[in-house]
Amino acid sequence: MADTVRTRFAPSPTGYLHVGGARTALFCWLFARKHGGQFILRIEDTDEARNTEAAKKAIFDGMDWLGLQWDEGPDIGGPYGPYCQSERREIYDRYFEKLLTADRVYESEGAWRFRFDRKPITMHDLVCGEVTIDYRDESNTPDMVIKRSDGSYVFHFVNVVDDLEMKITHVIRGEDHLMNTPKHLQLIEALGGTTPAYAHIPLIQNANGSKMSKRDVGAAVGDYPRQGFVAPALINFLALLGWSSKTDEEIFTMDELVQRFSLEAVNRSPARFDAEKCAWVNQQHLLRMSAVGFADAARPFVVEAELNPGDNFTAVASSVQEKVRLLKEVPNAVRFLLDDDFPMDHAAMDKVKAGAQASAVYASLHEAFGVVSPWNGESAKSAMNDAASSLGIKVGQMMFPLRVALSGKSGGPDLAVILELLGRDRVLQRLKNILGMMA
Repeated sequence: MADTVRTRFAPSPTGYLHVGGARTALFCWLFARKHGGQFILRIEDTDEARNTEAAKKAIFDGMDWLGLQWDEGPDIGGPYGPYCQSERREIYDRYFEKLLTADRVYESEGAWRFRFDRKPITMHDLVCGEVTIDYRDESNTPDMVIKRSDGSYVFHFVNVVDDLEMKITHVIRGEDHLMNTPKHLQLIEALGGTTPAYAHIPLIQNANGSKMSKRDVGAAVGDYPRQGFVAPALINFLALLGWSSKTDEEIFTMDELVQRFSLEAVNRSPARFDAEKCAWVNQQHLLRMSAVGFADAARPFVVEAELNPGDNFTAVASSVQEKVRLLKEVPNAVRFLLDDDFPMDHAAMDKVKAGAQASAVYASLHEAFGVVSPWNGESAKSAMNDAASSLGIKVGQMMFPLRVALSGKSGGPDLAVILELLGRDRVLQRLKNILGMMA
């Protein structure tokens, strides 16, 4: 592309950062990075009654967490600031004067309306194709208010002025704005500006096909880190909502998304939000993390659960890295490794008690483990074989009762790993404890 690509994300700070907004920001960011351009964050905060500083912070925090760093914006400035609409009144007044001079606005009941050219307007959308609105029928397309009776400017006007002033080359936004674009094209033409390219991306729907609202589960970006999602996973999942790599691959790093992203590969139909798919994508990203990286990410959740991670937490955490989908699942998965006071699965315990030789198994294991030296996972497993032989049973028949005694669960990490992480003394004590429960 000859000109420098400039995209923008322009949220209103009236609540939290919605996944739909985050997905729009992501597509804008990916397109700019793909073409070596700039990504601009612009805050549409002219609605003073609904805008809050907390909501603005939620936008900044959400974007930061996702890794969608902007090149120009309210906090870092840039050549086309200010980047909050509430601070741009003088700019809007100047553009309004242009329309006034050109006789394209007139007063009506205290407000000012923009006089449409009464002709068909055709837009060429990079996702939706060609769309035409016929302005010859004024009853269907009345002249639009651009300045209210209280002197404030409406969205359509300030949005266009900002895009022109900030030299935006590509407007990538939700499909709900598609029918606004012909109005914006008329304004741009009246102002003598250069029209950006438009790409309207499909809306995100709930699994049942309804429009995803701010109240729906999964809507707030701020909830994801608390639930134990990692940012690269949510980025990956959001990219798949409306865009396709045209391959069977679904798991991508941010760099891979930048390389592969194109507006041509954005789907026309609405995207369905699938919470299970989102959790699965997160699991795939957790699996790709190093043991140290996974432990570092999981540690705050363990501490919040009032567990002491201890000095060996990397080994403890990595033992369940393949078992969890969300980081918030780690505390329950590793509790038995960090705390000797752990819950016992009653169904698993009942199954153990139903076994004919459960007490004998535990007694034999206690005796065999008591003489193991040095202690590690493999030496402990070797002792299990000896214990099984002494009872005349297969070692496999010992594994389930031993797992329940050591973890309180019917599933979890490999037994050799559990045995090594717990150490001989804790293993012997847990076998002694369960023998007492069997009595």
